Amino acid sequence: MRLHLRDRALNREILRLSLPSILANLTVPLVGIVDTALAGHLNGGVGAAAFIGGISVGSMMLTLLYWNFGFLRTGTGGLTAQAFGRKDPADCARILWRGVGLALVAALLVLLLQKPFSQLGMLLVKSSPGVSELALRYFSIRIWAAPATLLLMSFRGWFVGMQDSVSSMWTDLVVNVVNVAASVLLTFGVAGWEGLGFDGIPAGTLVAQYAGLLYVTLVCIFKYRGTLRSLPFGEVPGLFNLSALLPFLKMNSQLLGRSLCMTAIYVGYTFIASGFGDVLLACSSIMMQLLMLFSYFTDGFAYAGEALTGRFIGARDETLLRRTIRYVFAWSLGIAVLSVGLYALLGEGMIRLLTSDATVVESCRRFLPWLLVMPPLGCAAFTWDGVYLGATATRGLFMSMFWALAGFFGCWYLGLWLWPAARPVVGGAADASLHLLLAAYFVHLAARTVYLTAVYKNKITL
Repeated sequence: MRLHLRDRALNREILRLSLPSILANLTVPLVGIVDTALAGHLNGGVGAAAFIGGISVGSMMLTLLYWNFGFLRTGTGGLTAQAFGRKDPADCARILWRGVGLALVAALLVLLLQKPFSQLGMLLVKSSPGVSELALRYFSIRIWAAPATLLLMSFRGWFVGMQDSVSSMWTDLVVNVVNVAASVLLTFGVAGWEGLGFDGIPAGTLVAQYAGLLYVTLVCIFKYRGTLRSLPFGEVPGLFNLSALLPFLKMNSQLLGRSLCMTAIYVGYTFIASGFGDVLLACSSIMMQLLMLFSYFTDGFAYAGEALTGRFIGARDETLLRRTIRYVFAWSLGIAVLSVGLYALLGEGMIRLLTSDATVVESCRRFLPWLLVMPPLGCAAFTWDGVYLGATATRGLFMSMFWALAGFFGCWYLGLWLWPAARPVVGGAADASLHLLLAAYFVHLAARTVYLTAVYKNKITL
């Protein structure tokens, strides 16, 4: 059956928004892969597993901080898309200014709390002394990128809402390409300079975040000057009055709750794995890197769903809203099928790209079948996230992640009770421990999918 012309136009719009995001997302795992690969090839006496574990734990602590402020991107994107659909440039400008202001306040808070937070984090993580020392070094360098990192969240969300996937793409490309280049150069040196060794990895990320901030500032100055001028500058301070902020904060409080639940899951994953011993900790980190490869593809269609859902809700177009959701899911499912095949063919080769440590490689090989589970389970969860964000249906997102959190830890602790072989022992763990942890991760994805599907008709409305 031939697609209706309007359907073809809608699919072209989905691809226009999603393909640049997918292209940019391809560089996101590259950063994690390069960081892990750099650590996996360092020579420093502690071994590749400890270097990889140090990055994993240090990144986990930063994730605990930054994901709590994920509403800076998610809230900004949905609100901006709806203002764009209403053809209200002044409101688009208001939303950006609020996002920038809140990001600056959040960055100051993060920098002020960095020392007590890092100390608390290390008290909670059960890693070896070598991994703990490396994690603190990683954290203490990367934390100074907080202002740029949080501001970029607001700008990325605003670009998505403005239906501008190209500027969002170039932001990610600038950040990620600079990250890779700077990390390699700062780690191993150049032209006779020996480099910083392990410290060069977080230093490269620091440089990249501020490079990205410079880029988005220039985009706003040259590309969105008219939109920003539609709001008189004298009105900007009034945007931060409590009465003006309350609706924005109410919506974002639910997104903050969602972020806290999501943070607890991913931090819980690393926290639990940190008690497995250095080799299985490194293996759990590598498996998560590979599992998330799929999300970087399907997130492109989630971003398209977010932008178009918000746009058509703002324009009060029920027909295009429903068609958008249907077609976004069709494209995302296609990516899932393709990803299963790629994981089956290239899984072991991907592991060898991340580390040359034979012990870690052999350990990871035993968990490769889990990669085939990620695309079918993750497809709907990630796509629904985009749709709900565009609709600013934040209550549904919070509840889905609440049940996902319960599913993750419920599976882990119930599994320990039913499967004694999975219980970690002092100084290490058996393969069963990581198998159970990966099962708990997939239970959380299933819980998100089931809940968001069940409440869709009540939550996504004009």
